[in-house]
Amino acid sequence: MYNKLDNPVYYSLNEFHQKFCFQFGETKFYNPEIAAFGGSSSISKENEITEYAKICDDFLIFGTKPDIGNSKTELSQLVCDQYILEDKIELDFNEEIIQLQKEHNEELLQFIQAFYPYYFKKRTPEMGRYFGIFKDGKLVAVTGERMQMNDLTEVSAVITNTDYLGKGYAKQLVAFVSGKIFEDNKTPFLHVAESNIGAKKLYEKLGFKLRGKINLWGIKK
Repeated sequence: MYNKLDNPVYYSLNEFHQKFCFQFGETKFYNPEIAAFGGSSSISKENEITEYAKICDDFLIFGTKPDIGNSKTELSQLVCDQYILEDKIELDFNEEIIQLQKEHNEELLQFIQAFYPYYFKKRTPEMGRYFGIFKDGKLVAVTGERMQMNDLTEVSAVITNTDYLGKGYAKQLVAFVSGKIFEDNKTPFLHVAESNIGAKKLYEKLGFKLRGKINLWGIKK
């Protein structure tokens, strides 16, 4: 089952997120209004990348290094650690965690863009459920679901307002979202930049196990 995680974008778009799929050749891409991600059953080729670049000029290919040929695009590499969670996190929740609805979308978007202005689009909340902690009527911490297969769901957007760090909000949200995923009879997984030592310590403390590394190839016109 976990072999799908070698190619999470491709399998998400082949399964649970099929409705968001734009396919060029052997590469499946998310609708760029949802997420600027792509993944191939083999290697993303120059013509496939060129076609998607007509509608999205800055995106990521997960997994195998794409063949950009002679195309005039920038190629960068981000190495992430990939974690899975096989057992439910036992944690006492002392904060009210609210599932965000459509009426929260604008506040959610502004919050994420203020603290983590990458990879999140206006329609990204359609990928799954997002949950938040509010203080004095203001959203101060969020976590949600991003890529989804029939049996695996990614925990993503683990973000806390910098004025509220150190209060355990991220820990509670990750545990809460992971619990919801287990209730769906799915396995939670997540990605974190290999250089983000603090986040990795948190996830490992919660019980996430390192599965391996995955390359994210940034492509920009």
